[in-house]
Amino acid sequence: MSGRGPGPYDDRGSLAAGPDELLPEPEHQVLKSLLGAWALAACAPAEADAVEEHLGVCGPCADEALRLREAVGLLQRPESLDLKPALRTRVLEACLERRPPRIPVPDWAAAYDAETARLDALLQDFGDNEWHAPVRLRWYEGDEASSRRTTVAGVIAHLMTVDGLVAVALGLEDPLGEVRPERPTPSGRTEAYWRAARFPPTRSVRGPWREQSHRLIRTVSFTGSDTGRMTVPYGDFALPLHDAMLDRAFECWVHAEDIAEAVDYPYDPPAGRHLHDMVDLAARLLPVVLEQRRHHGLAAPVERRLVAAGEPGRSLRLEIEGSGGGEWLIPLDSPSAKGSAEHEVAHVALDGAEFCRLAAGHVPPREAAAGQEGDREAIRDVLLAAASLSRM
Repeated sequence: MSGRGPGPYDDRGSLAAGPDELLPEPEHQVLKSLLGAWALAACAPAEADAVEEHLGVCGPCADEALRLREAVGLLQRPESLDLKPALRTRVLEACLERRPPRIPVPDWAAAYDAETARLDALLQDFGDNEWHAPVRLRWYEGDEASSRRTTVAGVIAHLMTVDGLVAVALGLEDPLGEVRPERPTPSGRTEAYWRAARFPPTRSVRGPWREQSHRLIRTVSFTGSDTGRMTVPYGDFALPLHDAMLDRAFECWVHAEDIAEAVDYPYDPPAGRHLHDMVDLAARLLPVVLEQRRHHGLAAPVERRLVAAGEPGRSLRLEIEGSGGGEWLIPLDSPSAKGSAEHEVAHVALDGAEFCRLAAGHVPPREAAAGQEGDREAIRDVLLAAASLSRM
């Protein structure tokens, strides 16, 4: 039996008296109407004081306030409610497993479709401060690290102008319009666009960039797989369209990471199969870059006999670990030679995303490899060649 004597408390210790016995009804109704705002901490200080004083003497309102506070606690989740950039890709993949599109995107363009969608999702809720956040583009020239300062909007303008190389090859409108760059290279086109603009790029660049990426995807999807054999000139070199689309996907991801870093936002690497394709493109380009560097005295000369085209020669085994992993045998003596396990002289192991960041000029070559074994000179030449794949 309770030790409490007669009074205004029930068996649970709550006030049992009705509100009309404690306060005039109009004043009670006013305070009761403020309970929702009080639970959300949205009352003015004087209102909050009055509500809390009332809760000390009114049992029904105290119970209602407790329920409201518990409900507010359920609504306020501790984790971020921002949608992850990869969500759109996962949803589309799940949908397409059940109903394939009438006009499918070619496999060699899927990475570009996914990476432009991920970047667009990142940009969606940016305010003016984010669009003007400083970004430093990084790459290697020769064996020296280079950089160029711009903004988030400037990065999107850069992506749009370089994607324009693919657009022109497909017969689409050039985003440069009447602007004529001094050199038709990615950096030349970007510098020309920046110079021609009356003001620095703003958030308004997002619309033209995204519309252009949509047109590229639609065009390659409607024209079919044969389009992949077209050539896209880059000024100093050229790539088949299917490799150019992969190159643009790679650049989109790398610069999306630059943007995410500038605004302090997490950003994941590409899906494993897309990352594998990006590594494969870089691995296929390495023998040509090695030959070019050797021609300019930046790589060790070939001291052994020349290797006939298609014949096995000295090779470096590139082992990529983690998502997108695999192994590639890189011929060291000639781009036309064949990689050979029997003629392996060196072995390098790296994480997939780390190798791509090396190829983007974001990781110093001497700090890149997680594991190295064999000919140190060959390893050095290959790592520097990988960094030489980068450009603004």
